[in-house]
Amino acid sequence: MALGLIVCGVGGRMGGAVVRAAAQTAGVRLVAAIDKPGSSRLWKDAGDISGAGHLGVEVTDKIQPQLKPNRVIIDFTNPEASLGYLAVAAQKAAPLLIATTGFNSKQLAEIKRLSRRTPTILSANTSLGVNVLVALLGKAAKLLGEDYDVEIIEAHHRFKKDAPSGTALALGRSVAEALNRDLDKIGINGRKGIVGERSRKEIALFSVRAGDIVGEHTVIFGGIGERLEFIHRAHSRETFARGAIRAAQWLAKQKPGLYSMQDVLGLK
Repeated sequence: MALGLIVCGVGGRMGGAVVRAAAQTAGVRLVAAIDKPGSSRLWKDAGDISGAGHLGVEVTDKIQPQLKPNRVIIDFTNPEASLGYLAVAAQKAAPLLIATTGFNSKQLAEIKRLSRRTPTILSANTSLGVNVLVALLGKAAKLLGEDYDVEIIEAHHRFKKDAPSGTALALGRSVAEALNRDLDKIGINGRKGIVGERSRKEIALFSVRAGDIVGEHTVIFGGIGERLEFIHRAHSRETFARGAIRAAQWLAKQKPGLYSMQDVLGLK
């Protein structure tokens, strides 16, 4: 039996990409499409609005009636909407992949609490390549040690609302944890003015917002006499969509708890 996918935020760029990817992936099928109340896309066909071709799945703003066995929710929306979907999912122990970014500490604590009642993945980036990079950076940082400065540059489209990106923060945390540092304390967002010499432990994150850049991340390890760079470039949103579907297939078999893409790929 094919795994049923419930896509939240179906009218957004990533929601549409997931619908298109699902239509091309064996073993899964779109069974429900959710959009915000009042959206002009409500009651239209999810395939038609996403460019996947007519699928016979009508967009709705009610998720609870869709929570049935052998279904997984994929959520690319915003922090407030994601928490609402998770609260409903927790009542039915419905697996949920949250690929939204921009959560504050209070919201993250609520996700951790609710995930005790339903299988939940929280991931700032569902690209398989990015998550392999997260794992590699920790190993590189341990091997290079304290003598290399770490700088992170991320670039996204002009419409992205949060900065630095959730992916850049995940990359920074991977390095910081490997070096026994706290990114919340030593991380800085850009530089301006006479800031003095760079401190040895700081990790700087720089954000670029321009045009329709899908997503680019560069992590620099700068030593005296050499520089090592790790670069990931997303060519299209389909890479995130395919990663999300793979994660949903994995999540459908898990017990309640909070997971990450590192768990999906067996990198932990």
